[in-house]
Amino acid sequence: MGELWNTALIDLGDGNILTVGKLVIALVVILGGFVLSSIVSRLVARRLGKRETSANVVVVVQRLTFFVLLAVVLMTGLSMLQIPLTAFAFLSGAVAIGVGFGAQNIINNFISGWIIMSERPVRIGDFIEINDSKGTVERIGNRSTRIRRVDGVHLQVPNSMILEQVVVNWTLVDHELRTSVTVGVAYGSPTRQVADLIDQALTEHPDVLREPAHRILFDDFGDSALIFQVLFWCEQGTEGGLRRIQSEIRFRIDELFREAGIVIAFPQQDVHLDSQSPIEVRMVGPHEGG
Repeated sequence: MGELWNTALIDLGDGNILTVGKLVIALVVILGGFVLSSIVSRLVARRLGKRETSANVVVVVQRLTFFVLLAVVLMTGLSMLQIPLTAFAFLSGAVAIGVGFGAQNIINNFISGWIIMSERPVRIGDFIEINDSKGTVERIGNRSTRIRRVDGVHLQVPNSMILEQVVVNWTLVDHELRTSVTVGVAYGSPTRQVADLIDQALTEHPDVLREPAHRILFDDFGDSALIFQVLFWCEQGTEGGLRRIQSEIRFRIDELFREAGIVIAFPQQDVHLDSQSPIEVRMVGPHEGG
């Protein structure tokens, strides 16, 4: 066993010989350091999370802690083997060329991930829209970003795609979003009263912001109705929240209109028959039809 432990593998020059024992010890130190770096970075992230630090800051600090500790571990392992860094100059150049050709997408997405974390065009918790998909950002990884779509499906979007394509971030600056509700009332309805009732429905709702103030527009004379549109702001970070508020406001408008006797219009069509003589109308029995 002792002979195997001291078996020479590579002569590194200057009397430095790499043996099996040195290699095993260095590998154990590197693997142990890798595990320890992962544990320490997670503990740091957990400590920051208890202080209610932003999730984006937690992720950045966790990654930096892990990579710094990992670099220290690798340097320690090389020093234990007494291998100078200059010995890897040629090898690292060859590896860099090979990686550059064979792993362009991986490197591109890795660098893009760090750019996203530093510039923060999207952040964890943001509600975004990309490629006709809407969802909440749950995690920004080294290669891809995980998005939970509104229907519960998870998407893994490459980080480079977020930087290269148009991304609609609903919550980049704040959570204030503008939306609208449209309603049509029958011709002959008191338009001023209609506007007042719509204003009442909006004023009563707790999620409708007072500033910016909502606007009620007599939008058009439709084919079968007088069209009113209301524009209002609310503080919501998801499309589902907006749809819930719109639904509640529609319910309240319908209640107020019913109490006031105002009819919500439905499609109607008048048919005019142009005839030179009166139209004959007669009842046909079940056995008389031809």
